[in-house]
Amino acid sequence: MISIENIFIALFAYFIDKIFGEFSFIKHPVIIIGDIITFFENKLYKKSIFRGLLLVLAVLTIVSFFVIALQKSLEIIFPSFINFFFYIFISSMFIAHKMLRDSVEDVLHRTDKREAISMLVSRDTKELSESDIYKAAIETYAENLSDGVIAPLFYLILFGLPGIVIYKTINTMDSMIGYKNEKYEKFGKVAARLDDIANYIPSRLTALLIMIIAKQKNYFSFYQDGKKHDSPNAGHPITAMALALGIQLGGDTSYFGKMKKKATFGEGKKEIDQESVKEALRLL
Repeated sequence: MISIENIFIALFAYFIDKIFGEFSFIKHPVIIIGDIITFFENKLYKKSIFRGLLLVLAVLTIVSFFVIALQKSLEIIFPSFINFFFYIFISSMFIAHKMLRDSVEDVLHRTDKREAISMLVSRDTKELSESDIYKAAIETYAENLSDGVIAPLFYLILFGLPGIVIYKTINTMDSMIGYKNEKYEKFGKVAARLDDIANYIPSRLTALLIMIIAKQKNYFSFYQDGKKHDSPNAGHPITAMALALGIQLGGDTSYFGKMKKKATFGEGKKEIDQESVKEALRLL
């Protein structure tokens, strides 16, 4: 349920992440969640949708129990104004805006740009032109604005601390097992579909926010190209960013040595330079 307290927690958590990023003195909670996922994958893995469902249920049950127990314990031990700051600190660790920006900026500043972009994308990078590298950086930035920034804040505002933690758990499961390959096609299907559902509204909110900030005339024009993406969600923020910057994103891409035909997003210039990446970073 939306509350003024959750809105303020979200605002402060966002700015703490924007200023400080990840804290090195504490193990990142997403790494802990990843350890839990790995534990159950080792115990449950088979090429089975049902086994994948069991993993999702087990991980969500454990994480939900822990975060609710933590919240209740803090409420018993500390006064509400102290808990307010605890919730801000904890929530900030589930937002990844600074890390995302730093990673994209690294592509701009590194001498070996192909190596830098290879840390962000799964596509083949050895043959990428400089324009292709910048295109990949902008696509990554746009897509991850949704699941790394807007979606966590969305669920934090709606459901408080449990909301942001459970969302990131779903997102992390998708990142670890939600692949369309021989190993995870069945086992990761439930995790992938759950992530699609969780990101349905935030991805469109991200696209709309980009369009509004960029002062585009038709705020919802992102939808026409956005729906062409293989993902039900990723295409919308990517299209919005393409329209905002006056460039074309997407297009055929090589993965593991095989060229894959992909839709294009936006109708602007195809040759993308550093300035377009910088403009994307300035935009949001």
